[in-house]
Amino acid sequence: MTNGESKDYLDLKAIITIIILTLLWGLNYPVIKYSNQGISPVFASALRSIIASICGVIYCLRRGERLFHTDIMLFHGFMVGLLFGLEFACIYFGMLYTDAARSVVFVYMSPFVVAVGAHFFLRGDRLTFVKTLGLVLAFMGIVIVFYGRPQTAKPTMLIGDILEITAAFFWGATTLYIKRFMAEKIHPINTFLYQLVFSIPILLVVSLILEPQWITKVDLSIATAIFYQSIIVAFLSYFIWFKLIHNYSVSRLSSFTFFTPIFGVLFGTVFLSEEFTYSLMVGLPLVSLGIFFVNWRTRTARES
Repeated sequence: MTNGESKDYLDLKAIITIIILTLLWGLNYPVIKYSNQGISPVFASALRSIIASICGVIYCLRRGERLFHTDIMLFHGFMVGLLFGLEFACIYFGMLYTDAARSVVFVYMSPFVVAVGAHFFLRGDRLTFVKTLGLVLAFMGIVIVFYGRPQTAKPTMLIGDILEITAAFFWGATTLYIKRFMAEKIHPINTFLYQLVFSIPILLVVSLILEPQWITKVDLSIATAIFYQSIIVAFLSYFIWFKLIHNYSVSRLSSFTFFTPIFGVLFGTVFLSEEFTYSLMVGLPLVSLGIFFVNWRTRTARES
């Protein structure tokens, strides 16, 4: 169990850590898009959770940490896993229909879900004029990206876009739920492990319903893509992210996630040759600026 209150500011260590995490997350979108060529998307997400869960269990056993609680925290863990599973089912399945560059912009509506939700459900995270301005800017950016589709876009791209936006709401709900019911009460590894373990049956059921064939091709590059998604992102980066959530203000952390859509669009255009449309040129800066403003930290006399 963790002790002490979370910090209302980010020190240099936290800032450097979150920037590295956003780079890894931005790269993850084109990696997911690539692995979809050989493994069905929702099953790939389930596979990722299985591998990362095994890593988490090994970590707990080596550190002597408990795997599961027997009180209300087990229920909260199930709820986090449910939200997480639905989030990634939407992300992976949606990327069958839309570009990685567009996906990362839509999914990173999540900080705005957190900002609005924190105003109503978390103490000390109130909406201000600057935060509201950020919400407006980001919404404008999302609308511009949504309607400015690539020239090669198919009608089904709309399905993918909607799924990615839905994923953003699930991600925001997951973050708020953790901060409200679990942060500072249990060890971050338990939050992390609950999310992965309880998402597995959700993802497998969705995969059974939507995907008649799970694997069509496996080679070294696809296996490397699964390794990156499972070990680097789902295990290492998410474990670090949950430690940050437990120890720092969630809205302060979210302010730095504007780097992820920037990295995601960059990697999507470089590695997948996706079209860098005018809508992305205009919408991406608006979304990134909105994320920054929506979590703007006002200095107080105590902090100066």
